[in-house]
Order: sequence, then C-alpha cells, then structure tokens
Amino acid sequence: MLFDVAAVSSSGVFGGVAAAFGIHEISNQIAAMVVGIVPVTRGESVVGGLSSPYGSGAGILAYGGPQPSDVALASIYSAPSDPALLFRLSGSKTLDRLTVLSVSEVAAFVAGNPAAVSRLLVSPPRASSVAAWWAAIPSSAQKKLATAAPVVVGNLDGVPVAVRDRANRLTLTQAVTQLQASIDSGAGRAKLIEKRHHLNILTQVAKTLKHSSGEPDRQLLTLDPSGEVRAAIVVGNLATADYVSYLVPGMFFTVQGQMYDWTVIAQDLQVQHSEWLATLAGTDSTLAGKTAATVAWIGYQTPGALDIASLDRAESGANLLGHAIQGIRATRAESPPFVSLITHSYGSTAAMMELANGGMTVDALAIVGSPGSAVQSASDLAVKDGNVFVGEAAWDPVVNTAFYGSDPGVSAFGAHRMDVAAATDPITRQSLAAAVGHLGYFDIGTTAMRNFALIGLNQSALVSSR
Repeated sequence: MLFDVAAVSSSGVFGGVAAAFGIHEISNQIAAMVVGIVPVTRGESVVGGLSSPYGSGAGILAYGGPQPSDVALASIYSAPSDPALLFRLSGSKTLDRLTVLSVSEVAAFVAGNPAAVSRLLVSPPRASSVAAWWAAIPSSAQKKLATAAPVVVGNLDGVPVAVRDRANRLTLTQAVTQLQASIDSGAGRAKLIEKRHHLNILTQVAKTLKHSSGEPDRQLLTLDPSGEVRAAIVVGNLATADYVSYLVPGMFFTVQGQMYDWTVIAQDLQVQHSEWLATLAGTDSTLAGKTAATVAWIGYQTPGALDIASLDRAESGANLLGHAIQGIRATRAESPPFVSLITHSYGSTAAMMELANGGMTVDALAIVGSPGSAVQSASDLAVKDGNVFVGEAAWDPVVNTAFYGSDPGVSAFGAHRMDVAAATDPITRQSLAAAVGHLGYFDIGTTAMRNFALIGLNQSALVSSR
C-alpha cells in the first residue's frame, strides 16, 4: 500500500506540520525517523532502498513505501532521533528535530550547546510557522519541550503567551539557582565577578515580576539569559487584551539597569489605558469591557558609549522587534488586538528600520527623542491609517540631530506632531506637565504620557498636537 500525502495529512499527526513547513521538509523528517539517516548523493534520496530524483526525502511521499497506521505514526513521532543532527540544522528544522528527541536528549542538547541555542533565539523561524508547528505537535511533545527546553520555548514568538511565561519563569529559576550554587561553591573563582554580575541581572528580572495586590498581572514574555540578557515583561494579559502597546527603549538601556523602571512606566501607561477606556466608554459603548496590555520590551542589546555611532544594534533590534510583533499577530490571529509601538531614541531608529523593510506592520507608532533614521517619509512606514506621531521635548539634546538620517520631527516627514508641552487636558481638565530632556516623556502626569495612552487606544482624534 502506498504511503501518500493524503494518508499523512489524514493521520492528523503530520498534517498541520506539513502545512507549516512544507511537504518536502516533513518528508525529510519522516524518512529520518522511519529508516534513519542514509548517506545519499546530491540530488538523490534513498528511502528503504528506493532512490528518488526529487531530492533528499522526497521519495517516501512521491514514490511510496509501506503505509503505517495512525498508531505507528504516533510511535515514529515520539521516537528518539540523533541529537548530532541538530548541529547541521537551523530554524524550523531544529524545532522539528527537537520534537522527536527524548526529554533527556533535549535537555542535554540545550545544556551542552548554548551557542546553537543562541543562534536559534536570535534568528528564529517566522512566528506564523512557529504557531502552526506548535499547534500541530501533540500536547505531550509541547509539555516535553517546555520542560526540557524552556529557554527555547519561552523565546519563540508564535508560542502562546501563557506557555512562554511559564517556560521563561522556569528558565529564570533554574539560571538563578545554578549561578548561586556555583558562586557559593567557590568553583570557577576566576569568573566570580562575571557570575555575580549575571546573577544580579537575573535578580532584577525576578524583582520586576513581583507586583502588589490589585495591580495588573505580569508575564515574562522574553528571557534570553545569555550575555547581558534580553527580556520583555507584559503588564496585563497579552493573550486577551484589545489594545497592546510595546515600549521600545533606546541607547544605554539594559535589563540590569532599567528593566524595573521600564516596567513601572509600562504599568503607568497601562493604568492610563484603563482609566481612559472607562472615561471614553461613557460616551462610546463599544469601548465598554475593553482591556489593554503594555510590554516593557528590552528585547535587544542597546548601544553604549563605544558603539553609539553604529547601526549594528539597530539592525539586530529591528529584526527581533519584527519577530515580536509577528508573534502577537500569529498567536492572536483569531482576535487581533490594536498594536502600537511607543519608541524612544535609538529604539525609534530600530523600529522605523523594520517598519520600512516590511518586517512588521503596526496600527500606530509614537516616536519621541529620535536621532533619526534612513526613512524619508512617514508614508514609507508600514503603519496603518497614517497613525505616525512624533514628539520632541524641550532641552532634549537628541532631537533635531538627524544623526542616523532624516529627522522625523520635520514637517516634510509627514508625521503628526504630538504635543509634549505643559497643557490642560481638554476632556478631564487635568493639568498636565511638560516633558523636559531626553527621558522626560515617560514621567507620570505629562502631556506625553496622556497622548501615548490615547495613541495606544486608537483615539488619534483626541491626541493633542502642536
């Protein structure tokens, strides 16, 4: 009996994965699991002694072989595979291979190959592919990976937020425990300072996750514990919020130095979102019951004094931010939220880079304290309905420099000029303070924060302008 594409799809075991990664790749995986890896020449595959002109692995689907039952397929799917193959794979192929390894093999690979894991985290598959892959694999495989490889699962955009939160918290606990034990034992004394520094960074993340009773929940959306650490913390519920705002920082921001404060700012904004929703629902019933979440995103390594003139960190940050936005689009495909970016300084440069090259699309963009970018016009950015806003505070030494290219604050750029000066709110009659200096945009009670909140709630008509 022939083993054909229809049979594979109807089995319910591989159909979703095939849709995500393509029949060719899935056939490679099946061939490897059924008969092991057989040496082949370029352009030819050998499956059960049969060669195929369609390339490696294609023959099992195109020309056939014994057709296994659903039970056999499930057995194949859970069977161990050679961990050494992971060194020759990347992206979605790595995820496929991890799925068929045993728990001990997955854990051993992750622990013993930090460089390979790091490559996967900084250059992951597309979030839509990850989402399809995750939905297609059995729940037993999901649990296995989340337990044995939490650092991988927790940082894959496209995996459900609740799963990532649990996985990242597990990674955090394990990393802190291991570092503390190593420091206490005195082993590796030469690297004691480095270990204490790393432990301090992770301790800041743990501190930031704590919140008082009555405050919004926090979710650990990203935690790459390598190097200087990348992290993102959600205030609110990213899986259900109708409005989601990502706060993207600029130069000199680090997880160790600013994760706590950046999350406090995210919470201040989330509170304003809730207050404005309650206020506006009084005259607009469609807003009743709506919720918002904010993301304190330090998901890239920002530049310091030695590399501030380079755009390398912006390029890396742009790519990682693009994956993050693709992630929420993929996991919320059935109930898409209104997504906005609140970008500051070098973070605005990175965001505009990704919005210009098509790596992501957002519903609104706020730019403050920007040193510029190569983008010539707001119309070049993948932002819906022209919702691009720019604010420039008094005594901000960075604005108007156009250090990295065009100044988004000039009228020719075409962005809406957002007011950040002292004012009286025309709706609440509350007195609002001016943003002063490079960091003053995020002070509570400022016109800037009021406008950030309204931008994030798709209330562009209520954003005060200059």
